[in-house]
Amino acid sequence: MDYRTALESAVIYIENHLGDDIQVEEVARVAGYSYYHLSRQFTAILGESIGSYIKKRRLAEAAKRLIYSDQKIIDLAMDMSFESSEAFSRAFKLIYNVSPQQYRKNKLDVLIGSKERLDKGLLDHLARNVTVHPKIVELPEIKVAGLRGETTLRDLKLRELWDKANASYRQIPHRVSNARAFGICEACLNNTLYTMNDDVVFSEVAGIEVQSFEGLSEPFVKKVIPGGRYAVFTHRGSLRMLPQTFDYIWGTWFLTSKEEIDDREDLEMYDERFLGYDHPDSEVDLYIPVK
Repeated sequence: MDYRTALESAVIYIENHLGDDIQVEEVARVAGYSYYHLSRQFTAILGESIGSYIKKRRLAEAAKRLIYSDQKIIDLAMDMSFESSEAFSRAFKLIYNVSPQQYRKNKLDVLIGSKERLDKGLLDHLARNVTVHPKIVELPEIKVAGLRGETTLRDLKLRELWDKANASYRQIPHRVSNARAFGICEACLNNTLYTMNDDVVFSEVAGIEVQSFEGLSEPFVKKVIPGGRYAVFTHRGSLRMLPQTFDYIWGTWFLTSKEEIDDREDLEMYDERFLGYDHPDSEVDLYIPVK
């Protein structure tokens, strides 16, 4: 059996029994693999264990209900197969950094823990187009000159920003030979990973590597990417799927990684492997700062 077909069968079974007492051995039987083999494939392809996926999907479903329903928290905890409201609250706070009561009061469908149900398209994307286990690299300080624009995750205007930036690079002095391009995400004031959602406005700088800022004039802006440790993920294929890759990073990797996130800015790096916005063989590296 093809491993993606087996994983799809496993995920469908989990989703159909999310509120039940799911036994991983039964999931493996449905998928047609041994417990050992399915567990290895699940972790290798999707970046987490079967048990971790079940728990996070239950919490993500609970988070949706907290915002979009009036269901009592004790009933919600029972529906999601937690033994008590206290056990549910402890697990919820570990992921979302606030209690279920406060999450309901805030009414923010946040990035952290936003673990969507894996359909075939998303499963194939993670299996084929995302490095679910990042490289940890040391990046030297880099100077970038470019244009700044504003967007939200829901109303993504980054393609328009990049079109403007690409058309104006020749006006930027002191460009590095064979310069790399960088998209630098500037999180908005007073927002963190625990408060960011699809409607929060943030700015992004689309720029190119330069040797110095001497002679740089408006409308271009200066950015210095600080050196340090970064977790590097590679996204392959159309940039239309970039939000799904970030969903994986913040909904799976961040919640299982031993790495501690630093307060430097996230960035995307485009080099000769980037072949166009919708090219199926394009590659973009996503740099997440870690301590």
